[in-house]
Amino acid sequence: MSLDIIKLLPDSVANQIAAGEVIQRPASVVKELIENAIDAGATQIDLVVKDAGRTFITVIDNGCGMSETDARLCFERHATSKIKSADDLFAIKTMGFRGEALASIAAVAQVELTTRRKEDEIGTKIRIEGSKVMEQLPKPASVGTNFTVKNLFFNVPARRNFLKSNEAELRHINEEFFRITIMNPEIGFTFVSNDKELFHLYPGTLKQRIVGLFGKDYDGKLLPVNQVTESVTIDGFIVKPEFSKKTRGEQYFFVNRRFIKHAYLHHAVENAYKELIPQDCFPGYFLDIQIDPKEIDINIHPTKTEVNFIDVKLIYAIMHSAVRKAIGQNNLAPTLDFDINPNMGIDFGEASRMDRPVIAPKVDFDPNFNPFKISPVRHQQQNWRIAYDNSGDTISNSQFADNEPVSNVVDDEQKNLFIQLQQSYIVTAVKSGILVVDQHLAHERILYEKYLKEMETEVIASQQELFPHHISLNINDASILKEMKPELEKIGFRIEAMNNTTFIINGTPVDCKGSDAVSIIEKLLEDYKTNNSGNQSDRKLNLARSLASQMAVKAGQTLSAVEMQDIIDRLFGCAVAEVAPNGKKIYTIINADDIKTRLN
Repeated sequence: MSLDIIKLLPDSVANQIAAGEVIQRPASVVKELIENAIDAGATQIDLVVKDAGRTFITVIDNGCGMSETDARLCFERHATSKIKSADDLFAIKTMGFRGEALASIAAVAQVELTTRRKEDEIGTKIRIEGSKVMEQLPKPASVGTNFTVKNLFFNVPARRNFLKSNEAELRHINEEFFRITIMNPEIGFTFVSNDKELFHLYPGTLKQRIVGLFGKDYDGKLLPVNQVTESVTIDGFIVKPEFSKKTRGEQYFFVNRRFIKHAYLHHAVENAYKELIPQDCFPGYFLDIQIDPKEIDINIHPTKTEVNFIDVKLIYAIMHSAVRKAIGQNNLAPTLDFDINPNMGIDFGEASRMDRPVIAPKVDFDPNFNPFKISPVRHQQQNWRIAYDNSGDTISNSQFADNEPVSNVVDDEQKNLFIQLQQSYIVTAVKSGILVVDQHLAHERILYEKYLKEMETEVIASQQELFPHHISLNINDASILKEMKPELEKIGFRIEAMNNTTFIINGTPVDCKGSDAVSIIEKLLEDYKTNNSGNQSDRKLNLARSLASQMAVKAGQTLSAVEMQDIIDRLFGCAVAEVAPNGKKIYTIINADDIKTRLN
């Protein structure tokens, strides 16, 4: 007789499986607890973490609190005060609703809850470890809820081992904190990490909240957005085009004040900024879409950050129009007013007050000057050394196409000239045909290997900035810059922290001469966020690749004969001369047979 093999999972195991979806890291706990506090009607919420939430997370609110029964029941799976029928799923106006969060947290941590309602004389304390209730008793407490989570994933070591560094995990917590607090400006928040207060946000307007989170300089960077239609209302702020950055940090969409990600709507905003910002820069926005909950489905993703709209194309059109209108209505281009009031109080100095005629200045000129006359130019043909001689000192390990050694490509007696084709390619004759080199990719490979080598050696000299540059970042980007600082200093940057989010750039690598130091740092940060795996070795590779791409000569840039020779010489001195850091082929050889075939 065969045995039945399907069995119901114990609640503790089911809760751990649910926790795998809902609670991925400390930031997930922070998100769920703060959202519950908001749903409880809190006007003040305090967040305290230690060790980036690994060992300690506390969220304290002054909301409605819970009864003794509710305090116990809230840890059961699918226990919720928000949903009574399936129809309610399509009318959600609160933050949390699925009833899995507290059960999931209690399954993978040591949890302590203290809560009291206003109408109760005494509160309730419950202590749970790994879904098991260890203690429940009456306790004096303030109105509201105090939720403490200790030793996250203490009973799931495999999950704990997947957590990143404290710096990285704290950035995730910061991001969840931003996402929640931006659209709840009427609520006061504090955020303390390792006994240091990171944020103290007072109740106020949306603009005041954005300034409180991202810095006082944002007060002059924001443009209001307000678009009201029958089906949807779009409210919030966008960042003025002239303040766009090379890092995409400040981009926030909300639906009914809940943070979402939506690539299609992001394209609508980007398209509205088209031709107003450089191609490698990103617009900033804080936009809330107010829409009937029946028009969206927010239960398509465990973290509820993705939504479906019934008519997404309509939302796209309204979003694009709203942003474009905000930019147009707040055009700050300077205008010239020639009807100047003489009583404006402008003093142009002593000369302006003297009663004397104005004498035109004397201008000397050459009556025989011919602007169309062509000056004789001395053309000097360069005699180049024999390209790639047989000594093999710098290129003996490199090979051209068809596995032909470089040392055999050029005859000993052959002299070369380099030609720049379309200001993008370096062309020269070699023994087997014509060598064509992509100047940008070649220089990128040269700089990439140079920066990697410098990061493994002592700190090198940098180019001192005559006028140091100031750069203000949000708290997450500032954390990344601090993490990158040791490697940046080894390749020539000199960066000094003024406070938690403001830095002074006192020096840059010699290769950065004439470049915008602030833009370089912003691009490094953006590439770090896009490509970072958390591994220090990968961080160095990504940093070298990003800086090399920025500093390499560009397509369309004119090169002198000396510069072309230098690139070719240094390219074939690289460990890998064939491909660029992005994997693209750097050069090719068009041999004599190819030419003969094309001419026949």
